[in-house]
Amino acid sequence: MGYPENVLASDEHVVLHRHPHWGRLALPALILIIASAAAAFVAGYVNRLAWEQNAKNIVFGVIAAIWLVLVGWLAIWPFLNWWTTHFVITDRRVMYRHGLIARSGIDIPLARINSVEFRHGLIDRIFRTGTLIIESASQDPLEFQDIPRVERVHALLYHEVFDTLGSEESPS
Repeated sequence: MGYPENVLASDEHVVLHRHPHWGRLALPALILIIASAAAAFVAGYVNRLAWEQNAKNIVFGVIAAIWLVLVGWLAIWPFLNWWTTHFVITDRRVMYRHGLIARSGIDIPLARINSVEFRHGLIDRIFRTGTLIIESASQDPLEFQDIPRVERVHALLYHEVFDTLGSEESPS
């Protein structure tokens, strides 16, 4: 899913658009599988009981309601939050937008960026993710968690800042 063009200036171009790393969805996916398997097992067990059909239907409704609440809260909601979180680098700024119902975000002009750092531990390196830290002229450093391929994003952002400033300094 591309970033909506209507939030960009007329001659602004997206250089990079990322959602958080897919690993953020591993636990919600596991919950979805386990909750579905448990609901199917309990429904199968109830179906084999010698109860009246109306009683079975009520129990099936309760099972479905519990499944829906669990899956909605612990699997679908995290997926929708992931889907609506955007880390975007354009040729002018860095944008971060997140939130499903209440949206919030921040824009950092490339010319205001003082330093760009990344951090990732062993597990993050295995999954090719990490934390990107951007220090701008007027704010405390901002940390963006679960950025996929954080080293590439770091290098790309550094080069975008370097090109924007037009400095003679060679990138490292």
